[in-house]
Amino acid sequence: MRPYSRVNLLRAGGLAALALMLVAMVAPNADAAKRKSRPAAPRIAASIVVDMNTGAILHSEAADTLRHPASLTKMMTLYVMFGYMRAGKITPDTELLVTAHAASQAPTKLGLKPGTTIKVSDAAKALVTQSANDAAATIAENLGGSEENFARVMTATGRRIGMTKTVFRNASGLPNDEQITTARDMATLAAHLVHDYPEFYTVFETRYFSFKGRKFRNHNKLLFGYKGTDGIKTGYTRASGFNLAASVHRGNKHLLAVVLGGRTGNQRDAATRGLLDKHFAAASETKPTPAQRIASLVGAPPPPLPPIRKPVLARAAAPAPATVSAPAQGDIAEPAASPIAAAALSGPTVKIAAAPAASPIAAAALGNPPAKAAVKPVRYDGAYHVQVGAYTSQAEAENRLGMVQQRAVSLLEGHLPFTTSFMKGDEEWYRARFAGFSQEDALAACAALKKLSLDCAVMLAE
Repeated sequence: MRPYSRVNLLRAGGLAALALMLVAMVAPNADAAKRKSRPAAPRIAASIVVDMNTGAILHSEAADTLRHPASLTKMMTLYVMFGYMRAGKITPDTELLVTAHAASQAPTKLGLKPGTTIKVSDAAKALVTQSANDAAATIAENLGGSEENFARVMTATGRRIGMTKTVFRNASGLPNDEQITTARDMATLAAHLVHDYPEFYTVFETRYFSFKGRKFRNHNKLLFGYKGTDGIKTGYTRASGFNLAASVHRGNKHLLAVVLGGRTGNQRDAATRGLLDKHFAAASETKPTPAQRIASLVGAPPPPLPPIRKPVLARAAAPAPATVSAPAQGDIAEPAASPIAAAALSGPTVKIAAAPAASPIAAAALGNPPAKAAVKPVRYDGAYHVQVGAYTSQAEAENRLGMVQQRAVSLLEGHLPFTTSFMKGDEEWYRARFAGFSQEDALAACAALKKLSLDCAVMLAE
């Protein structure tokens, strides 16, 4: 090769190298300029996608990170109310009385007035479509006596169905720093709504709701434009961001998605659609048997019974709102031995003990009630408790309650069994107690128990 040619080649190679260097220098700057001119896509804070046929978790991102539920809270408000309906304690036509507290709730709401009433069916639709906070508080006060007490029931019910990190402080989802949940817990709740109460779940499909001449459109836009959507709930507060739980069927496939912490409603909806689109291909088409209900996600316990507390139900002719007194500490009832997290209560940890299988109250709630004369109303509001022991484990305390109750059924019928924890040095102990006594009745009951060789003590309720 001639020298001249080599020189030209070297020059050409040098120019090529220089060009590559310039590209390498310019490209990052161009990319940086492009990134600067185009805002980064906002991310969802937490999400989960569940195959409802198998219980398989197809997607999970920060699913156990604590978040605020906002109006997804209303799913639990309805879950508890469905328990009352299943047990026959209320019907869709039952009138619920609106109190001043309920009427004062912040928007979004129906604008209910104190002293008026609303049907259970209308209240449910108001929660699903308008996310009405006044309707949520009305349900809570009528079924729980106060919204505070109803929130305790909600938390206890959540623990029973597998919501391990959720604490409820109100029935609506209005801002409260202590009201917390996770995407996994909300998926657990939504799955239980689908499986435990199929006869009532259809309310979540409601697209429009008319009340007193006004028409409300469901906030869940997926119901109107995403094929197969049958519910379930949206939510938003400034602290929570935009939340959504969505249930979608495509043929025999059924997916449930929960998205928490969207930057906007549209971005949240787009993220939900994207997750569902991505994972439908992997979803199973085999429908589960009743015994296989989402067991891998939340287990398959039976639906929780409604709280054992006489509902403060209104009549349509009620002239004025009822006076709702604050519940006593531990004024909460939940069937079966489901522990309540200490964070859910403002005082000592209170745990409701399991009633024995023959309990007439449990039988009534399971749809097999004995004769009405045999069912004695549960007492929870007495100033005195009868304590039958203190133990270093909750299981021992609950076993003690069951044994004592079985040996003295007629004596203790109608008195709520529960455990309450206390610290003895560095160790947690559990008192086993029965609630709802006057001092005179408590002394008489304890004396009768001692005649049965059952140790006990009369204690003033904390």
